[in-house]
Amino acid sequence: MCFSAEASFGASTILMVIGVVSTRVSATNPQRLLSSIPFIFGVQQFAEGVLWLSLSGAGFAHLNGIATYTFLFFAQVVWPTIVPLSVMLMEKDPKNRKVLGLILALGMVISGWLAYCLLVYPVDAQISCSHILYGLHFPPFMKYLGFLYLIATVSPSIISSIRRLRLLGIVILASYIVTRIFYQYYLISVWCFFAALISLVALSVIIKLNEKPRIAPPVLEKIGI
Repeated sequence: MCFSAEASFGASTILMVIGVVSTRVSATNPQRLLSSIPFIFGVQQFAEGVLWLSLSGAGFAHLNGIATYTFLFFAQVVWPTIVPLSVMLMEKDPKNRKVLGLILALGMVISGWLAYCLLVYPVDAQISCSHILYGLHFPPFMKYLGFLYLIATVSPSIISSIRRLRLLGIVILASYIVTRIFYQYYLISVWCFFAALISLVALSVIIKLNEKPRIAPPVLEKIGI
């Protein structure tokens, strides 16, 4: 997370457990992909925990580059593709699937471009005001890519025909707005502060989708209850 190594490792453990539970209650492969989101968040938070250690003590300094690029790989490359893909695979409405397919294509382009930038341009990380500040030395026009990134990661859940997935999208959007207002310079790191809440919503989606319908006892059926 964004406050300390201990907070990041603690969040990582919780998120991975949530991911395992989500996967176990999933009934289909599309549900399992959605269930992987908490676990991936957990891996991402573990990487940032290692990054905290590398920035705080000389004994872990050699892990700085690996931890920085691992965290940014998930934050910049994985999410724009995996979010629309997981929602599209669960979508039943044909019209929504077409729209989600277009958003997935956009997300894949964003992921590919950001992956290229991570390989070509320098990045760094430093502790600033009890947060990790990531320096992405990309071309200046890249700042306008943020809106497209938001479309790829937030809009799929909001336009889904599955009501609880829409709730997931609203939670993601609300977390982005709060982070943008109060932690603008630490957006990449602090937005992941909400990973636990978002993952809990994802778990609730899977549980609700696999709930068995309640069947009234025969006696109650006879009297119309």
